[in-house]
Amino acid sequence: MRLRRDPLPATALDATDRKILNALQAGFPISSRPFAEAGAALGIEEEDLIARILNMREIGAITRFGPFYDAAAMGGAFCLCAMEVPAARFDEVMTLVNAHPEVAHNYERNHRLNMWFVLAAVAPEGIEQVAREIEGETELCVLRFPKLEEFFVNFRVEL
Repeated sequence: MRLRRDPLPATALDATDRKILNALQAGFPISSRPFAEAGAALGIEEEDLIARILNMREIGAITRFGPFYDAAAMGGAFCLCAMEVPAARFDEVMTLVNAHPEVAHNYERNHRLNMWFVLAAVAPEGIEQVAREIEGETELCVLRFPKLEEFFVNFRVEL
């Protein structure tokens, strides 16, 4: 699956969508009906919240909806990776890369380094192992950009 990297039109998200994006980044209820609870806090119905999240995923406003696990805090590792993939092979290479369960997400960019993905492994040595496997399968170089320092951005959309 290719993820959108082009900006969305200003009208793609309404005020309610923007409220959802801001609110759900601060946490999500753990309950028997978390969408109902989160929707009530936002003043919308459970079904509307679910539909809006699905729509934002479909149009590329969000790339995923789910928990964020800190692999490093659990003894694992993350690494941002990039590849220069010939256009004629992009779909083939994307399929090979995405077949690895360690690939958290994969983006196409308009750049010489046109494929960017994140590897998440249960142990730091797993990053190197998977990167080498991908290089062997694709016969292309995987550039590795390990995390040196973590920053919390606290992203918010304008209402």
